[in-house]
Amino acid sequence: MPLLGGIRPPIAVLCVLILALAGLTAQVLGPGSDPVVPKAVLSSQQHYAEDGAIALRASIDERVTDLRRTAAALNAGKPAEPEDVLSDLGRTYQKWTGTTVVDLESGDVLAARGERIPLAWLDKDVLTGKSALLPRMVRLETGDVRLMTMALLDRKDGPQQLLIASNSLSVPPITLGPFRTMAVAARGGEVLATAGFEQSEALNSDQQRQELEFLQKQMSDLSAQAADRTEEHPVTAKQPGSRGYPGVSGTLTGGEYNGRVVSAGYASLASSDPEEKDSVAAGLGLTVVAMLPVVAEQSGSTGRELYGLIAAGALVVLGLLAAGFLWARVQRPLLRLFLESRRLARGDLTRPVGTFRGGEAARIGNALERLRGQLGGSDGPGTPGGTDDGGGARRAGRTRFGIRVQLVLTAVLLLLWCVPVGLLLNRTDDSVSVPATMVNDQRDRTDLVSDRVRRALNEAQADLVSTSRLVDVSDRDATESVLEDALRKHTRYAALYVVDADGEVVARTGGDPHDWSDGKDLPLVRVSGEGGKRPVIQAGAPVPEEKGATLVGEVRIEFLNSLLKRPGLGEVRVADAKGRTLAASNGFLAFEELPRKALTDLVRAAGVQVGAGPVENGLLLRDGGNVTVAAAAPFSGGGVAADAGWTVVSWQNADRFQITAYEREDRSVLAGLLGLAAIVVCLGWVHLVVARPLRALAASAEKLADGDLKAVLYPTYHDEVGAVVRSLELIRQQLQARRQQQPRRTAEPRTAEPRPTEPRPGEPRLGAGGR
Repeated sequence: MPLLGGIRPPIAVLCVLILALAGLTAQVLGPGSDPVVPKAVLSSQQHYAEDGAIALRASIDERVTDLRRTAAALNAGKPAEPEDVLSDLGRTYQKWTGTTVVDLESGDVLAARGERIPLAWLDKDVLTGKSALLPRMVRLETGDVRLMTMALLDRKDGPQQLLIASNSLSVPPITLGPFRTMAVAARGGEVLATAGFEQSEALNSDQQRQELEFLQKQMSDLSAQAADRTEEHPVTAKQPGSRGYPGVSGTLTGGEYNGRVVSAGYASLASSDPEEKDSVAAGLGLTVVAMLPVVAEQSGSTGRELYGLIAAGALVVLGLLAAGFLWARVQRPLLRLFLESRRLARGDLTRPVGTFRGGEAARIGNALERLRGQLGGSDGPGTPGGTDDGGGARRAGRTRFGIRVQLVLTAVLLLLWCVPVGLLLNRTDDSVSVPATMVNDQRDRTDLVSDRVRRALNEAQADLVSTSRLVDVSDRDATESVLEDALRKHTRYAALYVVDADGEVVARTGGDPHDWSDGKDLPLVRVSGEGGKRPVIQAGAPVPEEKGATLVGEVRIEFLNSLLKRPGLGEVRVADAKGRTLAASNGFLAFEELPRKALTDLVRAAGVQVGAGPVENGLLLRDGGNVTVAAAAPFSGGGVAADAGWTVVSWQNADRFQITAYEREDRSVLAGLLGLAAIVVCLGWVHLVVARPLRALAASAEKLADGDLKAVLYPTYHDEVGAVVRSLELIRQQLQARRQQQPRRTAEPRTAEPRPTEPRPGEPRLGAGGR
């Protein structure tokens, strides 16, 4: 018999798996100590840094795009003086600290606005080659770093001019929350800008100044580590198969001061879709670092090591009982059957076949005993007038508990450990302690998404303002050409069209236009399409020198949905003042209500005017054993989109957080599932390899004992059951040979008669039995 066949391997594998699972259970269900900083807090800082990197990347790319778009519009439009160019640029986009127009031939400054821009960094490499006119980081005489963005003004019949705009590489204007600080670091770890640190002059004690110095040093050290790690390629920096943020991101842990441990997350600037769109900001080599001191967690490991050892010991005991049961009720009877059948096949009929307790083994044993009687000379039922007298008198009845019942009992024995561990051990309820940092981060990140969506809508309206200067209502073909070019460059729009004072569409491109009413009380960013399949987000910009004419752009819902998808934030939606859904990170129905009344109340509470305006709110909802972290952030901060009255709301179950209590519960469930998998694999192996062939063997053995000598017995596997089948086949052949000799014995005379005399020569010889 091969070593890998039969009943022994699955039992051995079951024992090995049980011992391995017991060791794993002792290790994971009873960890030595809790982490000083919860993994959930570290992951939240990583997501916060990713959000900051996305905001900074989008801000830089938008500045570059806006400047280049303005230059293209000026090149295609009527000639304008440099002073007018900068004035118009400042009215449209309030995002640069300084702007300058330089004559490329003479190098003279033709016009300047805002902060003075030094020009010593301008050289041939900046203006020519593959990296021509790409943004540059320039250090001023004051030590501050500025990002210089350039665009070429090349009009017909005019000299070439260079439009330069500078802005500081500041931390994105996002809500940092209490105690959090953020920094922007360059290659090499140099900190270019920070936010969140208090001024030392505003502190009241030396201890607070010492803590500030400690945090500033920690930020410098962590920024250097983060900048070094972000030099790695994003593919090799991530775990195999992991997705999410396209750039390099991670977590760091710093020193401890006054009972608080510094936790940090970092993220490099990366394109939102590297395969389809390049990012200018992604090539600057910048890294965003978010740092937050958190209270060190106290170790709560008392007694948990004992719980793990008890669970592991119980598994070992039940596993040994299950293996012993399989050995006593399946393996041992099967080996005895193999020895008994081989003895009978070799002709050793001196002693009867041993008895078996029940199941298929008892049926096969009884059949072997009957076959022994037939081989020993007693007439079996397969012969005329034969009986089961003598050694073969024992007949097998249908036993009630076969091998399948024994396998079920083994599975039940092991399930006595899997079910309690997987479903009862370390279970959590709505009393789980969730760190306050998680609620604060949910609120702050929701406010960041709200600011991101608001800025995107403001940018969309600003693009319409820039495009409206090229619109000529009297020339429909030229206007539609301008609209088609704008729609091709801006993927955020689903349709662009121009409406006159009466609301009639005079030029259009893209999808079908919707009604637009030019009311004084209506915001320039609004929603319509109620009752339809999807909301219609519209932004408008008045056309200059055309009274009542408005350029309208319909923002794609898919564009807004893409802004809401952030890892670690759960379900995110944009709701109007009534709490109806306008966009969502996952699928939604147009204008549907929020799924929970508490979320609707949260949205309404966020829209209440408090002080200067509405503020963001965060809640920890405990209901029916579930813990949910929710937050709502209304549009605020300026721009035309702030007048829309919309709110970004997010929520997620706390069991998604890497909190110790939920991790223990997940580990318990995993241990139970691993035990269930071991049961299915090993007992399923026994059922397929042993149980099914053994049941077929029992039926074949009983038919053979009943006299069916025609069916040839073939072994399914070359194992113990196969060996018994081969022995029965040898017995069948012996019985078949015995039956072929039976007619000769029945033809012999039954009484003593005088033997006939030998015939004389010439007389006919009578055949056997002739008279």
